[in-house]
Amino acid sequence: MPQVVMLRGDLEFWARIKPLTESNDVEWVNVARDLDTWPGAREAARLTMRRDGAVQARKLYSPAVLAEERDREALREMAAHGMRIRITATPLSRGTFFIDRRTMILTSPMTSAPAAHGHRTYTMSAAPALVDGAYALFEAAWESATDLAAFLSPQRPLIDAQTGRVLRALTSGITDETAARELGMSLRTYRRRVAELLVTLNAGSRFQAGVRAGEMGLTRG
Repeated sequence: MPQVVMLRGDLEFWARIKPLTESNDVEWVNVARDLDTWPGAREAARLTMRRDGAVQARKLYSPAVLAEERDREALREMAAHGMRIRITATPLSRGTFFIDRRTMILTSPMTSAPAAHGHRTYTMSAAPALVDGAYALFEAAWESATDLAAFLSPQRPLIDAQTGRVLRALTSGITDETAARELGMSLRTYRRRVAELLVTLNAGSRFQAGVRAGEMGLTRG
């Protein structure tokens, strides 16, 4: 296969990926911000979990993946079936896959460009220099990341999507008035949410809340 191939649209992408999802001999590495990196990603994970044999998969996610309870449950199920999952505060791209450390697939956001027919496009590369370089970056992020079980421990607060937006506004340095306006809430509501955050993070001040949130990777999405 050519060292770099552009896959235009989800059908073309799925045609390339589906045979690989049906094999136990393929090692998968997935770097993403959420569980819906590409259409069918959740179903592919379920199919993998239902197969016999050890699952060779490592998945590295942003803390944003933990915002919804259904996603936390899906992650727990994946981990229970042998997938190794870690959470990192390192900023992540929309989605990157490594297959047997020889092939890399990068996903793009949805686009309205005519050439892509309104779908995502995907770049598949087998160029050793590109794959090895990107894989080395993954390994560095993986080593500094936190195991899913530790991240979901009762001692670590879970921040939902709306609270996460309040937290990011709080740590951005903008005024309360500006933050409330940008978030579409009243000043009183915004300050109440900030007060609740201080309690959640066991912080005595806004500055301390920002520091603790940064240490936990809660300010990255």
